[in-house]
Amino acid sequence: MTALRPAAVAGTFYPSDPEELARTIDTLLAAAAVTPAAAAPTALIVPHAGYVYSGPVAATAYAGLSAWRDLITRVVVIGPAHRVPVSGLALSSADGFVTPLGVVAIDTVANRLLATCNGAYIDDRAHALEHSVEVHLPFLQRTLGTAWSLVPIVAGDAPASIVADALEALWAEPGTLIVVSTDLSHYHDARTAHRLDAATAAAIVAGNWEQLDGSRACGVVPVCGALELARRHGGHIDLLDLRNSGDTAGPADRVVGYGSFAVR
Repeated sequence: MTALRPAAVAGTFYPSDPEELARTIDTLLAAAAVTPAAAAPTALIVPHAGYVYSGPVAATAYAGLSAWRDLITRVVVIGPAHRVPVSGLALSSADGFVTPLGVVAIDTVANRLLATCNGAYIDDRAHALEHSVEVHLPFLQRTLGTAWSLVPIVAGDAPASIVADALEALWAEPGTLIVVSTDLSHYHDARTAHRLDAATAAAIVAGNWEQLDGSRACGVVPVCGALELARRHGGHIDLLDLRNSGDTAGPADRVVGYGSFAVR
């Protein structure tokens, strides 16, 4: 019997109708300003809010992936826990994750490999209602097609070294892309958010994960782990886009910050 994790936030964070969802994503991708890259990214750092708010910023990360769709066969999506307390790295026992665009198969080999790592364990409760992984899947389905498999991870309380050690075996592996899911500052006025998010973006580009905390990025745990891996492997980090919900679709008095970055 195949165990599928159903979509939890279709109809709230993004459209539940397949045709509307595809049109929404394609419009966001077409509007994204993208400079062609000479190589596929090792990792992307991408926001995870509702598409009306963070979709334009997420699209700047995903718009360039189509050029590499024949090369990317595995995507690790690691996001923070919002719904269930998690200590370490929560993996899924599902065979696939469902979105309105279809089923994304789980890479069971990579999942089993991660399950042997310190701090990693199966916890389907952590995945059941979590949006930080799910919202990236439709973007990946539209840009990469169907010939890829997923490794979903919900990260909770864990040091950067635990996250980095777990992802080490998959980092820069041929055919593998790692997507790190995070928003930036929360609920400041737009002017304050611009200042805080600019400082956070500068720390990320410099790889200085020690300067980050949960007030600067809700996905600080996976971000710090990815930046530690980039440091170990001499990765270069580019800022692709930096905006907040006041810039995209919301009021300016209480905003959430969004940034997209590429690690190569």
